[in-house]
Amino acid sequence: MTTPENPSSLPINDVTTFGDAAHEGGGLVFFDFLAEAPAADASRPRPAVKRALSGHRANHIVFTFVPGQTLPDHKAAHPITVQVLTGSVLFECEGDTHELHPGVAVHLPAYLPHAVRLPEDSDHGQAIMLLTMHTGE
Repeated sequence: MTTPENPSSLPINDVTTFGDAAHEGGGLVFFDFLAEAPAADASRPRPAVKRALSGHRANHIVFTFVPGQTLPDHKAAHPITVQVLTGSVLFECEGDTHELHPGVAVHLPAYLPHAVRLPEDSDHGQAIMLLTMHTGE
């Protein structure tokens, strides 16, 4: 993660950043995030992304990374929880880098700068990451 000279200039993502939700759910919802994962696009520098489910007080956004793709430094407008469903990614925050793989999650408050990347030399091929944005609405 690079340290921007002015952290206040980082992009701030909210649920509208990711488009309309493919599905809405206000009550009990069973959902297959792997089936809803967007197709990878190796021609782009950023991972494919889809707002898969808008539920009560949370939105669930699925990313599909291929090696070399990154989400550069940015902030979320709400608290988020990030977990990897397949493969692994590197999650960078507050000067530290952590590998996220299935079974490991990170939760962070709103507006904390972070970045996510799948290195070019990754042994895992593509990775599917689930971000839950806790909107409180």
